Amino acid sequence: MNAITSFMDASLVYGHSSQLTSFLRDLPGLNGKLAVNEQFKDPKGRAYLPFVASLPSTCRQGLQQERVECFSAGDSRVNEGMPLTSLHTLWLREHNRIAEALKSINGHWSPEIIFQETRKIIGALHQIITMRDYVPKIIGPESFEHYIGPYHGYDPTTDPSASNVFATAAFRFGHATIPPILRRLNESFQPHERFPHLRLHDTFFSPWRIVKEGGVEPVLRGIIGTAAPVVSTNMLMAEELTERLIVPNVSQHMDLASLNLQRGRDHGLPGYNDWRVFCGLKRVKTLDHLKEVVGDDMVAEMIQTVYKHLDNMDVWLGGLVERLLPGSRTGALFSCLIGKQMKALRDGDSFWWEADGVFTQQQKVELSKVSLSRIICDNTDIREVPYDSFRFGKYPTNYVPCNHIPSMNVNAWRHERSRDSEQCGSPPKIKNGDFTLSSSSGKLAALYSCYHGFQLKGAAALVCEGNRWSDKPPQCKGNPH
Repeated sequence: MNAITSFMDASLVYGHSSQLTSFLRDLPGLNGKLAVNEQFKDPKGRAYLPFVASLPSTCRQGLQQERVECFSAGDSRVNEGMPLTSLHTLWLREHNRIAEALKSINGHWSPEIIFQETRKIIGALHQIITMRDYVPKIIGPESFEHYIGPYHGYDPTTDPSASNVFATAAFRFGHATIPPILRRLNESFQPHERFPHLRLHDTFFSPWRIVKEGGVEPVLRGIIGTAAPVVSTNMLMAEELTERLIVPNVSQHMDLASLNLQRGRDHGLPGYNDWRVFCGLKRVKTLDHLKEVVGDDMVAEMIQTVYKHLDNMDVWLGGLVERLLPGSRTGALFSCLIGKQMKALRDGDSFWWEADGVFTQQQKVELSKVSLSRIICDNTDIREVPYDSFRFGKYPTNYVPCNHIPSMNVNAWRHERSRDSEQCGSPPKIKNGDFTLSSSSGKLAALYSCYHGFQLKGAAALVCEGNRWSDKPPQCKGNPH
């Protein structure tokens, strides 16, 4: 059963249900922001993610007396590793930064409008950074052009669902690029004096290390200042993942490679060769052909020995051992499967940031200026970054000051009050709910909705007629728990 959406909609920030979204929002603040941690801030006063609701949590604790619980975010895997936690923290801060900027230029906007517009922007940034800056590097420029190509608009005949083979096998190629050591770096991108490098298993489910050991900056410097390992057929995954993987409430260490293989079998995925045929590649029938595809005779012979027949080979393993395409981090099969999926996610999404009517042309220009490097600059104490954080470069040669990184001008979202809005005034506020504004019917309307756990009683929409709203505001009744 799918637990999250397939779209690139920033659901990892906002959650996949109204209940989780309500929990993650700062509803009492009436500011359109996300809730932040009430107990801890970073050394410069910046926000951390809020804790989970159920305490005490299962996250590991340091030697200090004060507990640091698991963080909460739109995706339950937020605490699996410190780099992932740090990226989640970045997006929380970026949402709140943009929400504050929108409120400052649109003082007449309701908290709901601020939240939804900010969410829409964050979703667009996820799409841009993923498709423009990340995907071409993992499947290679030629595969990107072949399988994805230029955007021609929303295609209602395209199915944007996440395919089983993509979610279960192909996009898990990244497990082979995880280094066994998490390097923590200082302002000069040298080993940190106070917070040494960590073995990967010491970073699992350890949010306390973020809070008590210098915040997200040493971690972020480490991941942008360290090249991802090149996949080696002799050592596909670090032993930290195959021998020391930690899962909460499981007493023994797990093996991520075994989990990936078993997951594919549990999901009934066809074998490696069937997927090669699906992608228009030749079926691997002989050991010599496998040696050519893999590029390592010994590994090919081991695969032949283990699987007996090459049609038995698991797709995750087969895709992982293929020779990498030029300028990519994947072989021919995974480049195909990832490329086809990314095209479907883009073309089948009516809310894709480039689709007609989603953003104005001026807003698209501003959105396209944003990069992961810019988001790091805007939300951390890091002052020098690579121009492209996905491309490894040496410090200081390949780094630039933050003021050299393009930024988005939120004035493209400035919205003047309409004549109707001035005549009728702001719509009435309601308890446990809020409104957004719409002019799609030709008249200004306030569209009301309730927060999770409450039901709307009364008119769901008020229309500005003359100098008054057409009806009494509705009420939100119920129990949020």
